[in-house]
Amino acid sequence: MTPLVNSNPEAAGLHHISGKDYLSMPENTVILDVRPLYELGKLFDSDHVIYCPYDEIEDNLELIPNDRDLVVADSVGLRSKEVAVLLQKKGFINIHNLAGGIVDWERDGLPINTDQSRLLTGSCMCQLKVRKKNNRRI
Repeated sequence: MTPLVNSNPEAAGLHHISGKDYLSMPENTVILDVRPLYELGKLFDSDHVIYCPYDEIEDNLELIPNDRDLVVADSVGLRSKEVAVLLQKKGFINIHNLAGGIVDWERDGLPINTDQSRLLTGSCMCQLKVRKKNNRRI
């Protein structure tokens, strides 16, 4: 795992890893998925995942383990980086940011679970909504 250079001084020392890097980490490494509930149509297929929306992290710090590696993830790696920096400030160690989030995870062919009832559709972010199955009879 080679950490990327961070231009943000608050993120100094934060390791950005790929999904493939995650596969080579200790078996008890936890993925902390910080996506909001409406983005959970695709889920990381891993035995050690904690789901906590990014805006609820500070209220739930006691639920986040600090005794093993922690990979913070979201859709594309932006909000997860902010959460990873926050966790470092709060004294958490062995924090990693999943670069590219679940988008790159899936693109790299890593395992996911899909909940068809939660997938979103829309031509832009402002129009996203849960897909509805077409039940029309012809």
